[in-house]
Amino acid sequence: FGLLHTMTDLVKPEKDKRPQTEDVTRTKGNDFDDFYLKRELLMGIFEKGFEKPSPIQEETIPIALAGRDILARAKNGTGKTASFVIPCLEKIDVEKNSIQVLILVPTRELALQTSQVTKEIGKHLKVEVMVTTGGTTLKDDIMRLYNPVHILVATPGRVLDLANKSVANLQNCGLFVMDEADKLLSPEFQPLIEQTIAFLPKDRQILMFSATFPITVKHFRDAFLTRPYEINLMEQLTLKGVSQYYAYVEERQKIHCLNTLFTKLQINQSIIFCNSVNRVELLAKKITELGYSCFYIHAKLQQNYRNRVFHDFRQGNCRNLVCSDLFTRGIDILAVNVVINFDFPKNSETYLHRIGRSGRFGHLGIAVNFVTYDDRFNLYKIEQELGTEIKPIPPQIDAALYVS
Repeated sequence: FGLLHTMTDLVKPEKDKRPQTEDVTRTKGNDFDDFYLKRELLMGIFEKGFEKPSPIQEETIPIALAGRDILARAKNGTGKTASFVIPCLEKIDVEKNSIQVLILVPTRELALQTSQVTKEIGKHLKVEVMVTTGGTTLKDDIMRLYNPVHILVATPGRVLDLANKSVANLQNCGLFVMDEADKLLSPEFQPLIEQTIAFLPKDRQILMFSATFPITVKHFRDAFLTRPYEINLMEQLTLKGVSQYYAYVEERQKIHCLNTLFTKLQINQSIIFCNSVNRVELLAKKITELGYSCFYIHAKLQQNYRNRVFHDFRQGNCRNLVCSDLFTRGIDILAVNVVINFDFPKNSETYLHRIGRSGRFGHLGIAVNFVTYDDRFNLYKIEQELGTEIKPIPPQIDAALYVS
């Protein structure tokens, strides 16, 4: 920030000394002034307390400024919002009285939060930011749009309503941002998004941010983005190397079925998932009664106890671990070669987190899903959304698929 040192009126915020995780610290060492941003924008960034760009900001800002479409995979809490707000603010021409940026988010809370960040970073720029969600009255929005608005932050239903009524003119809106795109492309929102895009100019730039990449996001990318630059700053969960099966069972047969798996499979270590805390404890008790070693872990246990169980399991002190969905994000315990969904998960994200591996090479494993009559639609839905195949379990499973 060489150019800012001459300014006497800047109050530097307290430095945040808390330890940071690698997804925020593993950067290339750029400074914000390497991006040739407007001086007033740099002042806003500096006053907000940002010292150096985070990895997602380093990757996104220069590419967005160059005008490319972007599909970025990043989770919350990594500086994601600023990574699109900064290029949006840089590209605004305040002389033009028109909506130049549309930022769409799935919830009212996120809309308010995003517009707040935009106003704070852009406070020296005379950029007009408006937020509109299902919670504001249409009359207020119409009044507000009589005055200049450069950046519109909105939820999908409301912005389409304003565009359809010709209250919001999006003809000069050259930059379209979708945050939490996986949620925006859920069945309820997707048609609204596609109709909204029809109001934008043909040569618009689209920036999409999503923590997960369901098939809907891929289809949307192929349909609407031009040569998108793809950024992936997450340990991607993949189903590579995991053979997936389902067993069609009645609820009362599940224990018997599990016992059969224990006798037939060559389990190195297994993780068994239930959908509730109560069921975790009950199942762990049953497994112990069947004569197998078993730990259990769930959200109602104290953190230090959970840590100890997890540590002991990692050390190989026990062969089976029964748990709820608490620590499942990207299982990387090398010894786990069998994952059993004793209760089938409700959605594809949970399924992926239970059985997906954190993109590390060399894992082989199998996942066995107990599917009841009530789970049958979820099974189909999850296969569709993840673009994967879950096969009926055969009488014998080839050991080469999961025993290294």
